[in-house]
Amino acid sequence: MAVIKVHDKSFETYLSEETILRRVKELSAAISKDYAGRRPLFIAILNGSFMFAADLFKQLTIEAELCFIKLASYRGMKSSGNVVTSIGLEDDLFGKEVIIIEDIVDTGKTLHNFLPKLQHQQPKTLRIATLLHKSEATEYPLDLHYIGFDIPNKFVVGYGLDYDGLGRNLKEIYQLV
Repeated sequence: MAVIKVHDKSFETYLSEETILRRVKELSAAISKDYAGRRPLFIAILNGSFMFAADLFKQLTIEAELCFIKLASYRGMKSSGNVVTSIGLEDDLFGKEVIIIEDIVDTGKTLHNFLPKLQHQQPKTLRIATLLHKSEATEYPLDLHYIGFDIPNKFVVGYGLDYDGLGRNLKEIYQLV
């Protein structure tokens, strides 16, 4: 197992690039099947979900739209508890089939605070696809429709996830040693 250093912390390989891409392909196939003949709008939550969103979107076999929004609640290794919308959603969601793309759902607070804003726009459907879910850490239960991996409540970096701005470019996902 490879050990890397990000800032002052050591991380070891948790999920290989091959494992991640295989699971993303399975999620994409499931979404393509569920949405056959329809055209969903994917809302990718930046910054963390950009790699997952790109790989998921490349594997879709259906027509789909993609937009991005920036929500933030993390500073360093801990959630600040405050959800900040940095970039607003410009698309009208009325009557659309919407799938939110998240990199990780841990406490659930970010989406718990954001979902009512989306539901207010009356989409036809609203589902969530997350690469990672820390079910042990969940304080705000959410209906997650597509889950890549259920992981322990450990801090992770790589494949879009960062530690104070670094580590997003790693192809694998690493957990804190």
